[in-house]
Amino acid sequence: MPSDALVIVADAHLGDASPAVEEALLGFLDRVPELGDALLINGDLFDFWFAYRRVIPRRGFHVAAALRSLRRRLPITMVGGNHDRWGDGFWGADLGIDFHPLQARFRAAGREVLAVHGDGLTEEHWSAALMHRITRHPATIALYRAVHPDVGIALVDRLSHRLGDATRNPAVLQRAASRQRAWALRVLGEEPDLGLVTLGHTHIPASEEMAPGRLYLNPGAWMDGLRYAVVTAGGAELRSWGG
Repeated sequence: MPSDALVIVADAHLGDASPAVEEALLGFLDRVPELGDALLINGDLFDFWFAYRRVIPRRGFHVAAALRSLRRRLPITMVGGNHDRWGDGFWGADLGIDFHPLQARFRAAGREVLAVHGDGLTEEHWSAALMHRITRHPATIALYRAVHPDVGIALVDRLSHRLGDATRNPAVLQRAASRQRAWALRVLGEEPDLGLVTLGHTHIPASEEMAPGRLYLNPGAWMDGLRYAVVTAGGAELRSWGG
């Protein structure tokens, strides 16, 4: 995925966010080629997504179609989040997107990039870590696939807040963001070839040059202020979409 300008968006939580948030995202996707020449979706594009072998969620249709159209114009990498990492083969086989359930490594904007959504790194309570283990387990995925989609999606609608630490407490979120920063700093220290570590999940935007030419970035949440970021060889810029 070589590129000169990498556009990054995360945490749109479509399906839970308002229809206006999805409509804005569709406009944004149409304009991405004017902002950069590659796109990274770093987790929780949907508040829930599960790719059955013959079925896709109806509420994701418009965005999936827009991504297919955009993929014809530029490369797209997608990392799963704690709400939508069950993509199976849909994103790659049907849309041509380079999909990674947990993390992606690639080269973009003149840098080696590590993209991780960030769940499992920042939660304070043990139950969140346990939930991550359960939802990633192959037996859980197989069992859920056996449930009729209408029943399964309705069930998740009732339980989606349990897929991660859903707190909106500013103090808790800030502590999570601090732990993300510490994790990124450690990884950059251990892997001198990395030029960018980017996370999402906390919904708190951050951009910091931790060493010359080596960046930590969280674009913030699309659902909170239509936030995104653009990374070039010269640095990173946090932005908010205005159409």
